[in-house]
Amino acid sequence: MLDKSIILVGYSGHGYVVADTILDNNYEILGYSDKEEAISNPYNLVYLGFEKDNDFIGWSKEISFALGIGDNYLRQKIADLIERKGKKIQTIIHKTAHVSKTAIIGQGTFINKSVAINAFVEVGKNSILNTSCIIEHECILQDAVHIAPGAVLAGNVKIGERSFVGANAVIKQGVIIGKDVIIGAGSVVINNIPDNEVWFGNPAKKK
Repeated sequence: MLDKSIILVGYSGHGYVVADTILDNNYEILGYSDKEEAISNPYNLVYLGFEKDNDFIGWSKEISFALGIGDNYLRQKIADLIERKGKKIQTIIHKTAHVSKTAIIGQGTFINKSVAINAFVEVGKNSILNTSCIIEHECILQDAVHIAPGAVLAGNVKIGERSFVGANAVIKQGVIIGKDVIIGAGSVVINNIPDNEVWFGNPAKKK
């Protein structure tokens, strides 16, 4: 369950999506942190300063945080900072998502509208499972993974840290994807992929 009120880290793009989900779930956002105050403020949130500053007001409050950062590498770095400060990162699950009772969801992960997570899935910390993606049985996702809208992971897929699966991509059952991999939108992946590679197409091939 979410704490009653939280600080949103990052307030643009993906941050808007996270804010929307928090508010849809009837919780309060105390304010947001970012490098500078946002020009556009669609949710009328209070600017609290930059989380990397030593005098950031959030560090003195007994409050938890939500990650509004889409970039996997940066999101993991900010999560590490928040944890070093002894603060909690919220796991946020939209009320329309279906998560199996047998699934294990890591702290700080964001699960958006209409996501389906089936039996015995394991999702690492600080990941993003975006709108209407499907994670089938026994998949294992490591920390800071991002599964984009509409992507489908068939059963027993394994994905390494910080990897990104593009919108509407399909990953064949049993495929293993390494760390820091990028899968292009609409790709169909039928082969294992090593670390640090970019693949796209149908069937997907190395760029």
